[in-house]
Amino acid sequence: MYRSSRYPSIPFASLKWLASKRPLLSVSSDPLYFLAPKRPGSYLQGPAMSSSQWTSVPRDFPSSGFKLLDSSVHIEEETLPTYQAQKYYPIQQGEVLNNQHQASAKLGYGVTSTVWFGRDLVNSSYVALKIYVTGENRNDELNIYKHLNSVDWEHPGISASELLEWIPGKAMTLEDMKVCTRQLLVVLDFLHSVAGVIHTDLQLKNLLLPTPKPEALSNFEEEEIRRPSARKVLHDRTIYTSARFPPGDGLPLLSDFGEARLSNKKHTEDIMPNPYRAPEVILRASWDYKVDIWNIAMVYAEGMGYRELLDTHQNPDGIFDDRAHLAELVALLGCPPPDFRERSHLSSVFWDDSGTWKELAPIPDITFESLAANIKGEDKDGFLRWIRRALQWNPSDRPTALELLYDEWLMKGLEQGKRERSH
Repeated sequence: MYRSSRYPSIPFASLKWLASKRPLLSVSSDPLYFLAPKRPGSYLQGPAMSSSQWTSVPRDFPSSGFKLLDSSVHIEEETLPTYQAQKYYPIQQGEVLNNQHQASAKLGYGVTSTVWFGRDLVNSSYVALKIYVTGENRNDELNIYKHLNSVDWEHPGISASELLEWIPGKAMTLEDMKVCTRQLLVVLDFLHSVAGVIHTDLQLKNLLLPTPKPEALSNFEEEEIRRPSARKVLHDRTIYTSARFPPGDGLPLLSDFGEARLSNKKHTEDIMPNPYRAPEVILRASWDYKVDIWNIAMVYAEGMGYRELLDTHQNPDGIFDDRAHLAELVALLGCPPPDFRERSHLSSVFWDDSGTWKELAPIPDITFESLAANIKGEDKDGFLRWIRRALQWNPSDRPTALELLYDEWLMKGLEQGKRERSH
């Protein structure tokens, strides 16, 4: 779950994320470097000085000329509800980690780590550095990547006719989002039916734009030296704002498997960002790969600027509330069927034996149609039918990724695109 303060509504952009070469899962064959502090506030590293193994010289970053932010205002990782300063390594711009990797610019942050654009001084290459918080087990994510690499399989993929444009603050059209969603469903089909992996954290921020050309990376580093990112300086650390990373050409790629799970085990743990949670997760029931199907609908809603579906799960005090969340689902989906309620003992808290909502929170006066009033694009009825297929109380009633992919509405436009390219 990564956020970029300068890219509030586009995918978190990075360099090299997965060691996997699977289609639509990696942006480069080069690795992302996973680094973990040994104890709060310390790091196992060499001094930032010349090394006989280095093939490039560390860059000098300015100590002035940047915007200083108000130290009393929380920014970046400080805004996370689980933030504890002592768990985050207090990295400094220009610092050399493990006597090999120089941190150049912050790219993003999350509950388990911060991510930095950097330079490998030994190999003279650009890298992304994922720096975990203290106590976080980085092996879980690495094991998922290794598992994906072990799968001997090649997916034919789906042709796409246009580059998906991500514009901050502007909702995409139905047709624009179709391109991205088709590709994402291809990936989910691979993860679910071949690799046996559940992602659990699908959101726009975890769709990466492909690596830009080498000269763009060099320009990005130079720009950070000429115009350093704004930051706030505290007594024990500096909190940097995330830099705007240049996107490359191509379709977004799925990333961040830090919360992924293998599907051959039973799962009941709490997953997914609050607004995206599937109903079985809200009720602490067991869940399976169908949580990703619920998520794909939420990703589409986010890309369309369908913010009401994501932002209204709050009580009158503005605090996220499961009662408000479930009340909204009742408004959109109706009350859940008996077999769904039987999945969790918590169901009796919200519904009586006949399945009637106990009015723990008011049911809002909303419908899918009212929420979609400002969506741009053709065939809204087809879109609403598609999203209703994915947003079902019962996981067993949700389609598979492949079934959702081959929905008549989502496939509409592919033949037209092929004809246009042939002329």
